[in-house]
Amino acid sequence: MKIHISNGRVIDPANQFDRPADVFIARGRIVAVGDAPAGWGHDGANATIDASNCIVCPGLVDLAARLREPGFEYRATLESEMAAAAAGGVTRLACPPDTDPPLDEPGLVEMLRHRARLPGFAHVHPVGALTVQLKGERLTEMAELAEAGCVAFDQANRAIVDTQVLLRAMQYAANFGFAVWLQALDPFLARKGVAHDGEVAARLGLVGIPVVAETIALTTILQLARETGVRLHLRRISSAAGLDMIVAARAAGIAVTCDVTINHLHLCDQDIGYFNPHARLDPPLRAPSDRDALRAGLASGAIDALCSDHTPVDDDAKQTPFDEAEVGATGLELLLPLTLKWASEMNLPLVKALARVTTDPARILGSSCGDGAGTLAVGAPADVCVFDPHASLRVTRENLKSQGKNTPFLGAELKGRVRCTLIEGHLAHDGAFA
Repeated sequence: MKIHISNGRVIDPANQFDRPADVFIARGRIVAVGDAPAGWGHDGANATIDASNCIVCPGLVDLAARLREPGFEYRATLESEMAAAAAGGVTRLACPPDTDPPLDEPGLVEMLRHRARLPGFAHVHPVGALTVQLKGERLTEMAELAEAGCVAFDQANRAIVDTQVLLRAMQYAANFGFAVWLQALDPFLARKGVAHDGEVAARLGLVGIPVVAETIALTTILQLARETGVRLHLRRISSAAGLDMIVAARAAGIAVTCDVTINHLHLCDQDIGYFNPHARLDPPLRAPSDRDALRAGLASGAIDALCSDHTPVDDDAKQTPFDEAEVGATGLELLLPLTLKWASEMNLPLVKALARVTTDPARILGSSCGDGAGTLAVGAPADVCVFDPHASLRVTRENLKSQGKNTPFLGAELKGRVRCTLIEGHLAHDGAFA
Protein backbone atom coordinates (compact mmCIF):
# COMPACT_ATOMS: atom_id res chain seq x y z
CA MET A 1 0.00 0.00 0.00
CA LYS A 2 1.24 3.49 -0.92
CA ILE A 3 0.56 6.34 1.53
CA HIS A 4 1.24 10.04 1.12
CA ILE A 5 1.42 12.17 4.29
CA SER A 6 1.09 15.77 3.12
CA ASN A 7 1.35 19.31 4.51
CA GLY A 8 2.95 18.36 7.83
CA ARG A 9 5.96 19.64 9.74
CA VAL A 10 8.34 16.70 9.70
CA ILE A 11 10.63 16.26 12.71
CA ASP A 12 13.18 13.44 12.56
CA PRO A 13 15.61 13.83 15.49
CA ALA A 14 17.92 11.10 14.21
CA ASN A 15 18.73 13.25 11.18
CA GLN A 16 18.21 16.67 12.80
CA PHE A 17 15.42 17.24 10.27
CA ASP A 18 12.77 19.82 11.15
CA ARG A 19 10.85 21.53 8.36
CA PRO A 20 7.62 21.31 6.34
CA ALA A 21 7.77 18.27 4.08
CA ASP A 22 5.75 15.37 2.71
CA VAL A 23 6.39 11.73 3.61
CA PHE A 24 5.92 8.91 1.13
CA ILE A 25 5.38 5.30 2.20
CA ALA A 26 5.28 2.09 0.17
CA ARG A 27 5.35 -1.58 1.17
CA GLY A 28 5.55 -0.62 4.84
CA ARG A 29 8.71 1.49 4.44
CA ILE A 30 9.63 5.16 4.15
CA VAL A 31 10.52 5.71 0.49
CA ALA A 32 10.96 9.49 0.45
CA VAL A 33 10.78 12.60 2.64
CA GLY A 34 10.29 15.86 0.75
CA ASP A 35 9.89 15.28 -2.97
CA ALA A 36 7.97 12.28 -4.29
CA PRO A 37 10.15 9.35 -5.35
CA ALA A 38 10.66 8.54 -9.00
CA GLY A 39 7.59 6.94 -10.53
CA TRP A 40 5.29 7.93 -7.66
CA GLY A 41 3.14 10.18 -9.82
CA HIS A 42 2.37 7.44 -12.32
CA ASP A 43 -0.34 5.82 -10.23
CA GLY A 44 -0.25 7.96 -7.04
CA ALA A 45 -1.03 6.91 -3.48
CA ASN A 46 -3.68 4.52 -2.25
CA ALA A 47 -4.29 6.87 0.68
CA THR A 48 -3.42 10.46 1.55
CA ILE A 49 -3.17 11.75 5.11
CA ASP A 50 -3.53 15.52 5.44
CA ALA A 51 -1.18 16.56 8.27
CA SER A 52 -1.95 20.28 8.11
CA ASN A 53 -1.11 22.00 11.43
CA CYS A 54 0.38 18.73 12.65
CA ILE A 55 3.82 17.34 13.34
CA VAL A 56 4.96 14.15 11.63
CA CYS A 57 7.61 12.29 13.61
CA PRO A 58 8.90 8.75 14.10
CA GLY A 59 6.67 6.55 16.21
CA LEU A 60 7.57 6.78 19.87
CA VAL A 61 9.83 4.16 21.45
CA ASP A 62 8.98 3.25 25.06
CA LEU A 63 11.58 1.42 27.16
CA ALA A 64 9.14 0.22 29.84
CA ALA A 65 5.57 -0.85 29.16
CA ARG A 66 3.93 -3.73 30.98
CA LEU A 67 1.38 -5.45 28.75
CA ARG A 68 0.18 -7.72 31.58
CA GLU A 69 0.43 -10.88 29.48
CA PRO A 70 1.02 -13.60 30.40
CA GLY A 71 -0.55 -13.94 33.82
CA PHE A 72 -2.29 -10.66 34.59
CA GLU A 73 -4.99 -10.55 31.92
CA TYR A 74 -7.55 -9.45 34.53
CA ARG A 75 -5.63 -6.16 34.74
CA ALA A 76 -5.14 -5.65 31.01
CA THR A 77 -5.02 -7.58 27.75
CA LEU A 78 -2.56 -7.38 24.91
CA GLU A 79 -5.32 -5.97 22.70
CA SER A 80 -6.27 -3.18 25.12
CA GLU A 81 -2.67 -2.10 25.72
CA MET A 82 -1.78 -2.21 22.04
CA ALA A 83 -4.75 0.08 21.39
CA ALA A 84 -3.40 2.38 24.11
CA ALA A 85 0.07 2.34 22.54
CA ALA A 86 -1.30 3.27 19.12
CA ALA A 87 -3.47 6.03 20.63
CA GLY A 88 -0.34 7.42 22.26
CA GLY A 89 1.76 7.28 19.09
CA VAL A 90 3.94 4.50 20.54
CA THR A 91 5.04 2.09 17.81
CA ARG A 92 7.83 0.21 19.60
CA LEU A 93 8.11 -0.84 23.24
CA ALA A 94 10.15 -2.96 25.60
CA CYS A 95 8.22 -5.29 27.88
CA PRO A 96 9.75 -5.96 31.35
CA PRO A 97 10.10 -9.59 32.48
CA ASP A 98 7.86 -9.44 35.56
CA THR A 99 4.96 -11.31 34.00
CA ASP A 100 3.46 -14.46 35.52
CA PRO A 101 5.40 -16.62 34.97
CA PRO A 102 8.39 -14.33 34.43
CA LEU A 103 10.03 -14.21 31.01
CA ASP A 104 12.75 -16.69 31.90
CA GLU A 105 12.11 -19.37 29.27
CA PRO A 106 12.36 -19.11 25.46
CA GLY A 107 8.86 -20.54 24.97
CA LEU A 108 7.27 -17.72 26.96
CA VAL A 109 9.18 -15.10 24.98
CA GLU A 110 8.23 -16.69 21.67
CA MET A 111 4.58 -16.87 22.72
CA LEU A 112 4.49 -13.17 23.63
CA ARG A 113 6.16 -12.16 20.38
CA HIS A 114 3.80 -14.35 18.37
CA ARG A 115 0.76 -12.80 20.06
CA ALA A 116 2.08 -9.32 19.29
CA ARG A 117 2.67 -9.85 15.57
CA LEU A 118 -0.79 -8.78 14.38
CA PRO A 119 -0.91 -5.90 11.86
CA GLY A 120 -1.26 -2.56 13.59
CA PHE A 121 0.26 -3.82 16.85
CA ALA A 122 3.37 -2.04 18.14
CA HIS A 123 6.70 -3.82 17.85
CA VAL A 124 7.17 -5.64 21.16
CA HIS A 125 10.71 -6.25 22.42
CA PRO A 126 10.73 -8.57 25.44
CA VAL A 127 13.32 -8.01 28.15
CA GLY A 128 14.33 -11.36 29.54
CA ALA A 129 14.69 -12.27 33.20
CA LEU A 130 18.28 -12.10 34.41
CA THR A 131 17.72 -14.86 36.97
CA VAL A 132 15.32 -17.80 37.10
CA GLN A 133 11.90 -16.69 38.37
CA LEU A 134 13.54 -13.33 39.14
CA LYS A 135 14.66 -14.83 42.44
CA GLY A 136 18.25 -13.61 42.16
CA GLU A 137 19.73 -17.05 42.66
CA ARG A 138 20.43 -18.82 39.35
CA LEU A 139 21.17 -17.22 35.98
CA THR A 140 18.77 -17.81 33.13
CA GLU A 141 19.88 -19.23 29.79
CA MET A 142 20.52 -15.78 28.37
CA ALA A 143 21.80 -17.03 25.02
CA GLU A 144 18.61 -19.01 24.40
CA LEU A 145 16.43 -16.12 25.52
CA ALA A 146 18.29 -13.73 23.21
CA GLU A 147 17.78 -16.15 20.33
CA ALA A 148 14.06 -16.19 21.17
CA GLY A 149 13.96 -12.39 20.85
CA CYS A 150 14.99 -10.77 24.15
CA VAL A 151 16.76 -7.44 23.66
CA ALA A 152 18.24 -7.21 27.17
CA PHE A 153 18.11 -8.82 30.62
CA ASP A 154 16.58 -7.34 33.73
CA GLN A 155 15.34 -8.07 37.25
CA ALA A 156 12.31 -5.76 37.02
CA ASN A 157 11.92 -4.34 40.55
CA ARG A 158 13.49 -7.33 42.29
CA ALA A 159 17.07 -6.82 43.39
CA ILE A 160 19.80 -9.43 43.27
CA VAL A 161 20.97 -9.47 46.88
CA ASP A 162 23.84 -11.91 46.26
CA THR A 163 26.49 -9.72 44.64
CA GLN A 164 28.39 -12.76 43.37
CA VAL A 165 25.33 -13.74 41.34
CA LEU A 166 25.14 -10.20 39.97
CA LEU A 167 28.84 -10.28 39.11
CA ARG A 168 28.45 -13.60 37.26
CA ALA A 169 25.40 -12.29 35.43
CA MET A 170 27.29 -9.23 34.23
CA GLN A 171 30.32 -11.30 33.23
CA TYR A 172 28.15 -13.68 31.20
CA ALA A 173 26.27 -10.83 29.54
CA ALA A 174 29.48 -8.97 28.73
CA ASN A 175 31.04 -12.06 27.14
CA PHE A 176 28.10 -12.42 24.76
CA GLY A 177 27.44 -8.72 24.19
CA PHE A 178 24.08 -8.71 25.97
CA ALA A 179 22.76 -5.60 27.70
CA VAL A 180 21.84 -5.68 31.39
CA TRP A 181 19.08 -3.35 32.60
CA LEU A 182 18.76 -2.77 36.33
CA GLN A 183 16.84 -0.63 38.78
CA ALA A 184 19.04 0.69 41.57
CA LEU A 185 17.30 0.04 44.86
CA ASP A 186 18.69 -1.55 48.01
CA PRO A 187 15.90 -3.89 49.23
CA PHE A 188 16.92 -3.62 52.88
CA LEU A 189 17.02 0.17 52.98
CA ALA A 190 13.71 0.25 51.11
CA ARG A 191 12.05 -2.46 53.21
CA LYS A 192 8.39 -1.66 53.99
CA GLY A 193 8.84 1.82 52.53
CA VAL A 194 6.05 3.35 50.47
CA ALA A 195 7.12 6.98 49.90
CA HIS A 196 10.17 9.21 49.72
CA ASP A 197 11.83 9.58 53.11
CA GLY A 198 11.15 13.27 53.65
CA GLU A 199 8.82 15.80 55.21
CA VAL A 200 5.72 14.60 53.36
CA ALA A 201 6.13 10.99 54.48
CA ALA A 202 6.80 12.12 58.03
CA ARG A 203 3.68 14.32 58.08
CA LEU A 204 1.50 11.55 56.65
CA GLY A 205 2.98 8.84 58.87
CA LEU A 206 4.26 6.80 55.91
CA VAL A 207 7.33 4.58 56.03
CA GLY A 208 10.02 6.27 53.94
CA ILE A 209 12.48 5.05 51.31
CA PRO A 210 15.65 7.17 51.55
CA VAL A 211 17.67 8.35 48.57
CA VAL A 212 20.58 6.24 49.81
CA ALA A 213 18.52 3.17 48.92
CA GLU A 214 19.20 4.21 45.33
CA THR A 215 22.77 5.45 45.71
CA ILE A 216 24.01 2.47 47.77
CA ALA A 217 22.67 0.11 45.11
CA LEU A 218 24.18 2.29 42.38
CA THR A 219 27.61 2.07 43.98
CA THR A 220 27.57 -1.72 43.76
CA ILE A 221 26.10 -1.87 40.27
CA LEU A 222 28.51 0.67 38.80
CA GLN A 223 31.56 -0.94 40.39
CA LEU A 224 30.58 -4.34 38.98
CA ALA A 225 29.93 -2.77 35.59
CA ARG A 226 33.41 -1.26 35.66
CA GLU A 227 34.85 -4.66 36.55
CA THR A 228 33.02 -6.58 33.81
CA GLY A 229 32.64 -4.04 31.00
CA VAL A 230 28.96 -4.98 30.60
CA ARG A 231 26.63 -2.76 28.58
CA LEU A 232 24.53 -1.34 31.40
CA HIS A 233 21.24 0.52 31.38
CA LEU A 234 19.87 1.94 34.62
CA ARG A 235 16.11 2.20 34.75
CA ARG A 236 13.89 4.71 36.52
CA ILE A 237 16.50 6.99 38.08
CA SER A 238 14.72 8.99 40.77
CA SER A 239 17.23 11.23 42.56
CA ALA A 240 19.69 14.04 41.91
CA ALA A 241 22.36 12.16 43.87
CA GLY A 242 21.84 9.05 41.75
CA LEU A 243 22.11 11.06 38.55
CA ASP A 244 25.35 12.67 39.72
CA MET A 245 26.83 9.20 40.27
CA ILE A 246 25.90 8.11 36.75
CA VAL A 247 27.45 11.24 35.23
CA ALA A 248 30.65 10.59 37.19
CA ALA A 249 30.67 6.93 36.12
CA ARG A 250 30.44 7.93 32.46
CA ALA A 251 33.30 10.36 32.91
CA ALA A 252 35.31 7.45 34.34
CA GLY A 253 34.68 5.40 31.22
CA ILE A 254 31.83 3.11 32.33
CA ALA A 255 29.40 2.32 29.49
CA VAL A 256 26.08 3.22 31.12
CA THR A 257 22.81 4.74 29.98
CA CYS A 258 19.75 5.61 32.04
CA ASP A 259 16.12 6.65 31.79
CA VAL A 260 13.50 8.47 33.83
CA THR A 261 9.73 8.03 33.93
CA ILE A 262 7.13 10.60 32.92
CA ASN A 263 5.86 10.57 36.51
CA HIS A 264 9.20 11.47 38.08
CA LEU A 265 9.77 14.11 35.40
CA HIS A 266 6.68 16.08 36.42
CA LEU A 267 5.76 15.06 39.97
CA CYS A 268 7.33 15.02 43.44
CA ASP A 269 6.42 13.67 46.86
CA GLN A 270 4.14 16.66 47.49
CA ASP A 271 1.84 15.28 44.79
CA ILE A 272 0.91 12.44 47.12
CA GLY A 273 -1.45 15.04 48.60
CA TYR A 274 -3.77 13.35 51.04
CA PHE A 275 -2.77 9.73 50.39
CA ASN A 276 -3.51 9.69 46.63
CA PRO A 277 -2.98 6.00 45.73
CA HIS A 278 -2.38 6.94 42.08
CA ALA A 279 0.87 8.51 43.28
CA ARG A 280 2.08 5.24 44.84
CA LEU A 281 4.95 4.49 42.47
CA ASP A 282 8.18 2.54 42.29
CA PRO A 283 10.60 4.18 42.85
CA PRO A 284 8.72 6.70 44.99
CA LEU A 285 8.19 10.29 43.92
CA ARG A 286 11.03 12.19 45.51
CA ALA A 287 11.70 15.77 46.63
CA PRO A 288 11.07 18.78 44.35
CA SER A 289 14.84 19.28 44.04
CA ASP A 290 15.20 15.72 42.73
CA ARG A 291 12.42 16.27 40.20
CA ASP A 292 14.06 19.48 38.99
CA ALA A 293 17.45 17.77 38.64
CA LEU A 294 15.89 14.97 36.58
CA ARG A 295 14.20 17.50 34.28
CA ALA A 296 17.48 19.30 33.73
CA GLY A 297 19.36 16.03 33.28
CA LEU A 298 16.99 14.85 30.58
CA ALA A 299 17.35 18.18 28.78
CA SER A 300 21.16 18.08 28.92
CA GLY A 301 21.43 14.46 27.81
CA ALA A 302 22.76 13.21 31.14
CA ILE A 303 19.57 11.11 31.16
CA ASP A 304 19.27 9.32 27.85
CA ALA A 305 15.58 8.56 27.52
CA LEU A 306 12.10 9.17 28.85
CA CYS A 307 9.78 6.20 29.38
CA SER A 308 6.16 5.75 30.41
CA ASP A 309 6.77 2.90 32.89
CA HIS A 310 3.25 1.87 31.85
CA THR A 311 1.74 -0.36 34.56
CA PRO A 312 -2.01 -1.04 34.33
CA VAL A 313 -3.46 -1.73 37.76
CA ASP A 314 -7.05 -2.76 38.41
CA ASP A 315 -9.28 -0.48 40.49
CA ASP A 316 -9.47 -2.84 43.45
CA ALA A 317 -5.69 -2.70 43.87
CA LYS A 318 -5.69 1.11 43.88
CA GLN A 319 -8.82 1.92 45.88
CA THR A 320 -7.15 1.06 49.17
CA PRO A 321 -5.13 2.93 51.80
CA PHE A 322 -1.95 4.43 50.32
CA ASP A 323 0.45 2.03 51.96
CA GLU A 324 -1.56 -0.96 50.73
CA ALA A 325 -2.14 0.26 47.17
CA GLU A 326 -0.31 -1.50 44.35
CA VAL A 327 2.48 0.51 42.78
CA GLY A 328 2.28 1.72 39.19
CA ALA A 329 0.46 4.01 36.78
CA THR A 330 -0.78 3.84 33.23
CA GLY A 331 1.36 5.88 30.85
CA LEU A 332 1.42 4.80 27.19
CA GLU A 333 -1.13 7.42 26.17
CA LEU A 334 0.55 10.14 28.22
CA LEU A 335 4.14 9.74 27.04
CA LEU A 336 3.80 12.20 24.16
CA PRO A 337 1.78 15.00 25.83
CA LEU A 338 3.97 14.89 28.95
CA THR A 339 7.07 15.06 26.76
CA LEU A 340 5.62 18.14 25.06
CA LYS A 341 4.73 19.68 28.43
CA TRP A 342 8.29 19.21 29.69
CA ALA A 343 9.73 20.61 26.45
CA SER A 344 7.53 23.69 26.67
CA GLU A 345 8.37 24.32 30.32
CA MET A 346 12.11 23.86 29.66
CA ASN A 347 11.97 25.93 26.45
CA LEU A 348 13.50 23.07 24.47
CA PRO A 349 13.26 22.72 20.68
CA LEU A 350 10.95 19.87 19.70
CA VAL A 351 13.64 18.11 17.69
CA LYS A 352 15.65 17.72 20.90
CA ALA A 353 12.70 16.78 23.11
CA LEU A 354 11.32 14.19 20.69
CA ALA A 355 14.74 12.57 20.48
CA ARG A 356 14.28 11.41 24.08
CA VAL A 357 11.25 9.31 23.09
CA THR A 358 12.32 8.22 19.60
CA THR A 359 15.92 7.90 18.44
CA ASP A 360 17.57 7.85 21.90
CA PRO A 361 15.56 4.94 23.34
CA ALA A 362 15.91 3.16 19.98
CA ARG A 363 19.69 3.47 20.37
CA ILE A 364 19.47 1.88 23.82
CA LEU A 365 17.47 -1.03 22.40
CA GLY A 366 20.29 -1.44 19.88
CA SER A 367 20.56 -3.42 16.69
CA SER A 368 18.36 -6.20 18.07
CA CYS A 369 15.29 -4.08 17.32
CA GLY A 370 16.20 -3.86 13.63
CA ASP A 371 17.44 -1.15 11.30
CA GLY A 372 15.64 2.16 11.10
CA ALA A 373 13.94 2.17 14.50
CA GLY A 374 13.13 5.64 15.78
CA THR A 375 13.72 7.49 12.51
CA LEU A 376 11.98 8.55 9.30
CA ALA A 377 15.06 7.87 7.17
CA VAL A 378 14.47 6.42 3.72
CA GLY A 379 14.28 2.64 4.03
CA ALA A 380 13.18 2.70 7.67
CA PRO A 381 9.96 0.95 8.73
CA ALA A 382 6.96 3.24 8.28
CA ASP A 383 6.37 3.67 12.01
CA VAL A 384 4.96 7.17 12.11
CA CYS A 385 3.16 9.41 14.59
CA VAL A 386 1.14 12.39 13.37
CA PHE A 387 0.06 14.70 16.19
CA ASP A 388 -1.42 18.12 16.71
CA PRO A 389 0.79 19.89 19.28
CA HIS A 390 -1.88 22.47 20.06
CA ALA A 391 -4.94 20.21 20.45
CA SER A 392 -5.95 19.56 24.04
CA LEU A 393 -6.22 16.15 25.61
CA ARG A 394 -8.13 15.80 28.86
CA VAL A 395 -7.01 12.80 30.88
CA THR A 396 -10.14 10.98 31.99
CA ARG A 397 -10.95 7.35 32.62
CA GLU A 398 -13.30 7.41 29.62
CA ASN A 399 -10.63 8.80 27.28
CA LEU A 400 -7.97 6.25 28.19
CA LYS A 401 -7.93 3.19 25.97
CA SER A 402 -5.73 1.27 28.38
CA GLN A 403 -7.58 -1.11 30.65
CA GLY A 404 -5.64 0.52 33.49
CA LYS A 405 -7.20 3.86 34.43
CA ASN A 406 -4.72 4.59 37.22
CA THR A 407 -2.63 7.73 36.81
CA PRO A 408 -1.83 10.74 38.99
CA PHE A 409 -2.61 12.89 35.93
CA LEU A 410 -6.34 12.12 35.94
CA GLY A 411 -8.21 15.34 35.28
CA ALA A 412 -5.20 17.10 33.75
CA GLU A 413 -5.55 19.10 30.52
CA LEU A 414 -2.53 18.40 28.31
CA LYS A 415 -1.48 19.56 24.85
CA GLY A 416 -0.65 17.09 22.09
CA ARG A 417 -3.30 14.87 20.57
CA VAL A 418 -2.28 11.99 18.31
CA ARG A 419 -4.17 12.21 15.05
CA CYS A 420 -2.74 9.17 13.32
CA THR A 421 -0.36 6.30 14.08
CA LEU A 422 1.13 4.07 11.40
CA ILE A 423 2.98 0.86 12.19
CA GLU A 424 4.85 -0.58 9.20
CA GLY A 425 2.41 1.32 7.01
CA HIS A 426 -0.72 -0.07 8.72
CA LEU A 427 -3.14 2.47 10.16
CA ALA A 428 -3.05 1.52 13.85
CA HIS A 429 -4.87 4.58 15.18
CA ASP A 430 -7.06 7.19 13.49
CA GLY A 431 -7.87 9.98 15.90
CA ALA A 432 -8.53 12.64 13.29
CA PHE A 433 -12.08 13.14 14.51
CA ALA A 434 -11.64 12.11 18.14
